[in-house]
Amino acid sequence: MAPLLTSGLFRSDRYHFFSVLDSTNQQAARLAQEGAEPGTVVVADHQTGGRGRLGRPWSSPKGLHLYCSVVLRPAIPPRDAAQLTLVSGLAVAHTLAGIGVEDVEIKWPNDLLLKGRKVAGILTEMRTDPTRIQYVIVGIGLNVNGTETDFPEELRDKATTLADSLRTTLDRPWLLAKMLAQLDHWYGRFDREGFGPLGQEWLAFSRLLGQPVRVNMAADHFSGQALALDTEGCLLVRRANGMLTRVVAGDVTRLGEG
Repeated sequence: MAPLLTSGLFRSDRYHFFSVLDSTNQQAARLAQEGAEPGTVVVADHQTGGRGRLGRPWSSPKGLHLYCSVVLRPAIPPRDAAQLTLVSGLAVAHTLAGIGVEDVEIKWPNDLLLKGRKVAGILTEMRTDPTRIQYVIVGIGLNVNGTETDFPEELRDKATTLADSLRTTLDRPWLLAKMLAQLDHWYGRFDREGFGPLGQEWLAFSRLLGQPVRVNMAADHFSGQALALDTEGCLLVRRANGMLTRVVAGDVTRLGEG
């Protein structure tokens, strides 16, 4: 499955396709450790160990969806690496909007939804020295073809596909090329300008602000109202007791959703 990649960060000579892999993120990390250039792309037709955030499994059937990971080597401090999840989500959202998908929603920090159901997820992982990033792997899983019956039973009321939304089967290499072009654009802007100027672009795809939410962090769980996205991509939530909390990492769900 080879897209047409001719220029920019993601070029054909940095493209690696596998019929089956344990995980595109793991393979991209292996290549990065061997010195792979930024812009290296790993794609698989099927993953045996696909995963999302917090080690959750990612359904990766053969021949239906996109499973893609890219190697980046940004000159940013490790604390800012999570911003790449938001930048990547913005790129995927623009890709979907650009092919006619309506009502694309980014759910902070790493999911994309269509009518409340997950259509894509992003997993960002990195390796660092004490003060700098060696590399970042951005993994993108995008549910492209098929219907809800192709998902495991426990996901059928939570996930959806682009084919269900557009009522047509999509060419995956074509879609991958469009997605990488968008990622090239938005990552380029992030590299030049930082995340701050991209915040409003990201918010255009979000329905979170002003909504009552439930926040689950590693050592804290609370409800409140989502107020803003700060210039570093963190979510500002006012708790029920009035305290303002800056959410750097965690799961945030609108109350009333699953």
